[in-house]
Amino acid sequence: MNAFNIPQSNHPRVIIVGGGFGGVTLSRKLTKLQLQVVLIDQNNYHTFQPLLYQVATSGLEPDSIAFPLRGITDNQENFFFRMAQVTQVVPEKNEIETNIGKLQFDYLILATGTKTNYFNNQQIENSSMGMKSVVESLNIRSTMLKNFEKATITASEKERKKLMRIVISGAGPTGAELAGAFAEFKKGVVPKDYPDINPENMEIHLIDGSDRVLSSMSEASSKKSLKYLEKLGVNIHLNTLVKNYEDDVISTNTDLNLEASTFIWSAGVIGNHIPGIKEDSFHEKTQRYRVDEYNRIMGYESIYAVGDIALMETDDYPKGHPQVAQPAIQQGKNLAKNFKRLLREKPLKPFSYFDKGSMATIGRNKAVADVGSFTIGGFAAWFTWLAVHLYFLVGVRNRVVVFLNWIYNYFNFDRAARLILQPERSKAAPKN
Repeated sequence: MNAFNIPQSNHPRVIIVGGGFGGVTLSRKLTKLQLQVVLIDQNNYHTFQPLLYQVATSGLEPDSIAFPLRGITDNQENFFFRMAQVTQVVPEKNEIETNIGKLQFDYLILATGTKTNYFNNQQIENSSMGMKSVVESLNIRSTMLKNFEKATITASEKERKKLMRIVISGAGPTGAELAGAFAEFKKGVVPKDYPDINPENMEIHLIDGSDRVLSSMSEASSKKSLKYLEKLGVNIHLNTLVKNYEDDVISTNTDLNLEASTFIWSAGVIGNHIPGIKEDSFHEKTQRYRVDEYNRIMGYESIYAVGDIALMETDDYPKGHPQVAQPAIQQGKNLAKNFKRLLREKPLKPFSYFDKGSMATIGRNKAVADVGSFTIGGFAAWFTWLAVHLYFLVGVRNRVVVFLNWIYNYFNFDRAARLILQPERSKAAPKN
């Protein structure tokens, strides 16, 4: 028996690191084969990241978008979950090192996803708020609501506006969806919850270094999104880079400087790689592992990577596949089929990505979707967005809870999860 308390098996041991979309898909599929599957994650739950922004803006409680990793598969005989943090991969020993001990593998699959990219700006990293986890989303919610409570008792109009001003850096899907949700909060919640405050004191600013919002989507979607955001009252600042955030002041490369007590950084991500893989096997700028068409990390026979952390360069995707849920799910399914072929000593099948389109929701009845060469906007895109996200939520309970919450919010113009559940993180305190 090893430090993980996992028994020896006659079946090959597959270790999956990361309980995101790729890791969950693989766990469900591989436990049906003659394999011992070990899933490792530093949390005991899977997070449906596309809906984190709704937790941050009081639309949903975190347990609506999280699912326990021990419950993702019915086949518990060949499946083991361990909550741990992997600190090192030792390829020459077919071994991983973690904070609870070492464990050997026959095959290793890295599905560690991404983390927020602060572009080596330590001041912004320490003082801003990211939104890549449930904890960070709750911190945004708590900080916003605490600032609103402070705004009700301050005598200074300038201080009140600073407390109620929300600035978001990064106008990709995360930033645009956050900005739209905060605008809906201003319209539907602030007048009812804070009758002694002028709702116009709440300002939402969205900053991006590019010349359009949602730059990863089509120009048509960008234009529609810009129109939706402006109609909601969001202040858009394009061709603008945030340089620093200190003493509640956001400074940029232009003459724009904003005082705000809530500053959210959603300006990019970087691969969440684990030390031990040789340097020429991952892309230095993006920190993603270079993989072949079978998702094997370059230079290794038994180590794979899937999802956001995997960089598979093809003619159609010279910079790798989009870092969204679908590539992770599809790569997980294809790799599971290849393990079945591997056990039968059959040739592997290369991965081929089927692009199902991309979408983003900006607010009530407002969304955009790129499907092939077509762009859909408005209510049709919004309704499609709702259906797709409900379908991919893990667990029947989560789907029901989210669906009921959305119905309540839609007809009552309300956001029910307006609870301050944790102390605000000190801006000087380092992040975990």
